[in-house]
Amino acid sequence: MNPTTKNKHGLASQSPGKQNPAKREFGKTWIEVSKSALLHNVKVFRKSIGKNVKIAAVVKANAYGHGLEETISLLKDKVDLFAVDSIKEALMVHKIDGSRPVLVLGYITLSDLSVPIENGISFVVYNIDTLKKIVLLNLKTPAKIHLKIETGLNRQGIKKDELSKFLQFIKTHKKSFILEGVSTHFANIEDTLDPAFAKKQLGEFKEAVKIIKNNGFSPAMIHCAASAGVLLYPETHFSMVRVGFGIYGWWMSIETRVSILAQKRNLVLKPVLTWKSMVAQIKNLSVGESVSYGQTWFATRKTKIAVIPVGYSDGYDRRLSNIGRVIINGHYAMVVGRVAMNMIMADVTDIKDVKLEDEVALLGNMDGLKISADEIAKKIGTINYEVVARISPFIPRTIVK
Repeated sequence: MNPTTKNKHGLASQSPGKQNPAKREFGKTWIEVSKSALLHNVKVFRKSIGKNVKIAAVVKANAYGHGLEETISLLKDKVDLFAVDSIKEALMVHKIDGSRPVLVLGYITLSDLSVPIENGISFVVYNIDTLKKIVLLNLKTPAKIHLKIETGLNRQGIKKDELSKFLQFIKTHKKSFILEGVSTHFANIEDTLDPAFAKKQLGEFKEAVKIIKNNGFSPAMIHCAASAGVLLYPETHFSMVRVGFGIYGWWMSIETRVSILAQKRNLVLKPVLTWKSMVAQIKNLSVGESVSYGQTWFATRKTKIAVIPVGYSDGYDRRLSNIGRVIINGHYAMVVGRVAMNMIMADVTDIKDVKLEDEVALLGNMDGLKISADEIAKKIGTINYEVVARISPFIPRTIVK
């Protein structure tokens, strides 16, 4: 009989036969964040840039699905600042750890501009109306801003012929602003083996930086490189780089990996995340019985099915119905039937000794086997970024070795 203990809620709980100490209470699915893998990846990027270039760790979207709190706790002494998408994320970072500066990369509404200014949060600017609103606020504290330059992505950004207007406005109202940084973002640096457009963008950015400096400004943070740029093109480093997806151990694209190998560099990135669940029920099916909604899968032999309590509401994509796979007891098991909102089923007929609450890996490494974000992305027609970023923030994350 399993021992019974009291949890923090004062409720009795039984220890399952095979319990992972990393799993939190009430966890039927959880994320394990590897400390050693994350710190290894930081070292890879540090080595690529040298000691005089700052690292902004991009932790938007719940640290790309890896867990904001867990990621910051591991990186706070290893990077120079954190970059996020929104004010809400920035305030969360401040609450978790106030020792590092925070930069908001996404749009901030005019009505919310006082929040980052009063909290000492830096943010990107690319609308003249944003500057005008800051002046109208007439706050005691100047806004720490980074001008975003449009060089070819045609998303956020100030076009070169508009830049002088921004600079003149800042000079006219110099008490309201600290021009802390200038940035841009590459449109096609990781999905191609041809660097021509990236080099064109880099040239445009250098011209913009020159204009800014010629107007008497000396921004401390000049940045354009994200993960792929950091690894491939040293000329993009300037005084700061923004490292997001790569720091979590994922390759940005096949092309990025091929380009690294072409340079005869054997860089190793270690995936930080492993997404796990458990066997919630085992059942035996006869020939001809179907599994899940829509009867899209039928047993062609006597079949043993493991029910796993995770589904598309958790971020396990419905397009993995009948084509996904999981890891159970050192073997791959195919997902059969449609992925439901809260459950999937796997065929474990050929796996011995599968028991209730045995661990199941949905993504990552377990028992010497691997299911990568790239594998899943290829099956469902998307990119590896989306696979991890969509994992529900409600799933508990925990740090492991």
